[in-house]
Amino acid sequence: MPARIPDGPTAPGARLTVLAGPTAVGKGTVSADVRARYPQVWLSVSATTRAPRPGEVDGVHYHFVDAPTFDRMVAEGEFLEWAVVHGRNRYGTPRTPVLERLAAGRPALLEIDLAGARQVRAAMPEARFVFLAPPSWAELERRLVGRGTEGPEERERRLATARVELAAESEFDHVIVNDEVARATDELIRVMGVPGG
Repeated sequence: MPARIPDGPTAPGARLTVLAGPTAVGKGTVSADVRARYPQVWLSVSATTRAPRPGEVDGVHYHFVDAPTFDRMVAEGEFLEWAVVHGRNRYGTPRTPVLERLAAGRPALLEIDLAGARQVRAAMPEARFVFLAPPSWAELERRLVGRGTEGPEERERRLATARVELAAESEFDHVIVNDEVARATDELIRVMGVPGG
């Protein structure tokens, strides 16, 4: 089995930022806004065993992999973090691209779930941890229903997970309320200390 990829050196001033928050809070939307408006920020692309949603592109939104491929990546230590999300699908952050961007001094952003954020904190405590919060519980429910990508049973599962995730807000260095995407993005960029942000 190949050796585990080391947590290698990073360039001076390079710092990983982890963005987490409950389901349907808009993590993907804020990340897409960062990608569109701040191209100097590198966004990590997670691997997942779930099927693509309409409009999602392999290698852009996620690396869509089958279960045996994900198992091999876990066994070979290729993930910085990975987790089973909502009791069903697995998601993971490939380690090497993150370390390469940090070594090059490029601002790097991970958009992951709470369990993944906790694993990254254990592996890279020097990272910056940002919690994206909804304006209210009612708005979070509205966004999840409005997304229209989950049935009633899956929505209830995700809302139960969201209650647990919201209770973890105090574990994070910064909290940003996603009441308006562009404003939340700009606040994230300021927290990250991105030049020109």
